[in-house]
Order: sequence, then C-alpha cells, then structure tokens
Amino acid sequence: MKNVLDFAGRCLPLLSGSGKNSAQAGAGTPLGCTPEDLAITEGIVTRSGTSFAAGMKILEPDRRYGMFAVYAFCRLVDDIADGDAGVEDRAAALDGWKLRIAALYAGSTEDALDRVLSAAISRFALRQEDFDAVIDGMKMDASGPIVAPDEATLDLYCDRVASAVGRLSVRIFGDSSVAADQVAYHLGRALQLTNILRDIAADARLGRLYLPASLLDRYGIKHDPATICIAAGLDGVCSILAARAKDHFRDAFQAMKKCDRGAMLPARLMAGKYMATMQALEKRGWDMPLIPVRVSAASRAVSVLCALAE
Repeated sequence: MKNVLDFAGRCLPLLSGSGKNSAQAGAGTPLGCTPEDLAITEGIVTRSGTSFAAGMKILEPDRRYGMFAVYAFCRLVDDIADGDAGVEDRAAALDGWKLRIAALYAGSTEDALDRVLSAAISRFALRQEDFDAVIDGMKMDASGPIVAPDEATLDLYCDRVASAVGRLSVRIFGDSSVAADQVAYHLGRALQLTNILRDIAADARLGRLYLPASLLDRYGIKHDPATICIAAGLDGVCSILAARAKDHFRDAFQAMKKCDRGAMLPARLMAGKYMATMQALEKRGWDMPLIPVRVSAASRAVSVLCALAE
C-alpha cells in the first residue's frame, strides 16, 4: 500500500522552506542529531529505491531530515503491512510500532531512527495520534485485502493512509494551524480517491476492491475484484467517486487560502498533478480501467499552474 507516501513523498521536493512556525536549523547538525543517526535514517529512505531522498535536497536541513524520519517510519510500517518486511505476524509487528511511537513521546529511544524521529517530533510539534493513525491504516490492509468497504470504513481508510501523513507533513512544511489540518483532511482524501480510481485494475490483481459497497450495490455490481474491471455500471460508481474527489480538491484550496502560502506550495503542486490525473482518467472513460492512463507533460503543467493560481 505505497499510496500512503504520495502526499508527503511527491510534494516535498518542491518545498521552498518558507512558512509559519518555521523551524530554523540549529547550530551544528540538523535537528541536533549525530551525523551517524542522520545517515542511518537517510539510508532507510535511499534504500527504498525512490527519488525521494534526491528531491529532498532542496529543503533546509531540519525540514529535510524531519521528513526523512517520517518517510522512513512510513516505509517501514508500509513494508510490514504489504508483507515485504519478512515478519510472520504483521498485526503484532504493527502493534510493536505503536508501542515504539508511544515510547518516543515518553522520552525513550533505542536506535538511530528513534532519535531522529524524537528530534523531529520535538522540533515540529508532531502529534502522536497522527503516527498512530498511519499505523492503524496499515493494519487495515495487513488484516487482509479490503473488498467493497462501507462508506465509513472507506473514509477512515483514506484518513489514515493519506490525511494522517498530510497532518504530519504540513507541520514540517511550516504550518501547524487548524486550516493546515483541513488542507491535509481534504487533500489527503482527494489524492487517495484519485489513487483508488486510477488503480482499480492493479488493486483487483491483488484481490483488493476499494470501491464502496453502497455504490456497487446501487449499480448492481458484484463485490468481486476478479470481475470489477468488466462490470456493467462501473462508470456510474467511478463518476460519483470522482465528484467526491473534486469536492475535496475544492475544499482543500479553500483551506489553503487561510494558511501560509509558502508552506502550502507543495500541497498546491501536488493537487495540480493529481487533478491532471483525474482529468486524464475522465478523458479515458471510467468503463476502461484496464487501459493505463498517461498524463502528458503539457496537461500536467497546465493543471499545476491552475492550482498555483487558486
């Protein structure tokens, strides 16, 4: 379930480092951590094989290593949930991470990542409940493939795997206001719903079906990942979810107007990229989920410019 990293991972390379409640890099090393601890934490990120670490070089050091720590946490718990960590009891391993996070807030650390996470928590006032929410989202996937959830479960899933990461991220971006949390709430849901609509075929191959039961029932569609891609009525379900995503994009932009504009730059850029994906999905048609969507550079650029102008 790599989508949990989208909100933070793809936005951060674009951050300029400005914003309210900006944490200035302290004397010496970033976050006051040892070079060895910082290197180990960054190593977790670079070994993930993404471009995340390289893109983060634009951030000032405290923010950069704060996000390295959050990304490393997300990557490790995500690997557990997806069965890539080599642990037999995934639920127990994730419960262990909850205890580990609680220990950080009690002032106890055991390794390099703990120490960098603890420093980021202190510097950026990151909240324990947001880390716990991410873990709870991982547990939802680890307990077995999600198939046709009810509406409340789908919304809770989106909050945990996307909006919670957003709530951690906006604080490191530089805005810890109530409005910034609203950005995370709405933009996280908009991004995750877009991901769900984009990945219907890929999820089906893994036995997953994130489309809500109520909409499937409305259009007479079986709760079966094996047949979802050829189901009559799929376009109706997807059109409704797309409208919801657009509503969340709109509400996210409204919340951004109450935030520090510099701190919201990565959120605006991410929204623009995802809105371009949504437009490409709509152009392709909702009844053809087996056809991959490609977004042209020109379309993405136009969408990003529109997001920046909001």
